[in-house]
Amino acid sequence: MASILTNVLKPDAPVYADEHDHDHADVSAFGFWLYIVSDLVLFSALFATYAVLSESFAGGPTGAEMIDLDLIFVSTMLLLFSSLSFGLSLLAMHAGQAKTVLTGLVITFLLGGGFIALEAYEFHHLIVHGAGPTVSAYWSAFFGLVGTHGAHVSAGLVWIAVMVVQVLRKGLNPAVRSRLVRLGMFWHFLDVVWIFVFSIVYLLGAL
Repeated sequence: MASILTNVLKPDAPVYADEHDHDHADVSAFGFWLYIVSDLVLFSALFATYAVLSESFAGGPTGAEMIDLDLIFVSTMLLLFSSLSFGLSLLAMHAGQAKTVLTGLVITFLLGGGFIALEAYEFHHLIVHGAGPTVSAYWSAFFGLVGTHGAHVSAGLVWIAVMVVQVLRKGLNPAVRSRLVRLGMFWHFLDVVWIFVFSIVYLLGAL
């Protein structure tokens, strides 16, 4: 009788494990989407604030006087190409090519780091030349929106570094693959947000 019960129960055990893993993956995916939606709400509020305060210079310098479109164009290209390199990493992940995944992640990290370095230079330049966040409502909104995006990119760089370590240690197991996909979604989301920042804050602000 015990043998029969063992034979009956053994096939079911992996099913229960698979169902548990599947439920856990669904919960993780749902939680990540909630995070993306919350970030979308945050950036929407910052864009709305910027739109309301876009003419509030309080006698200080305007965006048209201070914005360096050449610098911002280079920053934009760095971020766009970092999104491309990450996309290539995901393609390599699906092909099971761990070394190519690592190469793509390192390139993405370097491009994203270049973006942050240029943004830090821009902020320093603005503050030194009298366009700091306390000068007017416009510049407060500017630094709030652009700085929040930069903080997210910085967090993404930390995440990329963590994933490099995980790929090196664990390979492309299901957990690592899932984390890479979520990181890709996060990174591409920041890319889309930056396109709006570039168009609304920089291009329109330079007019």
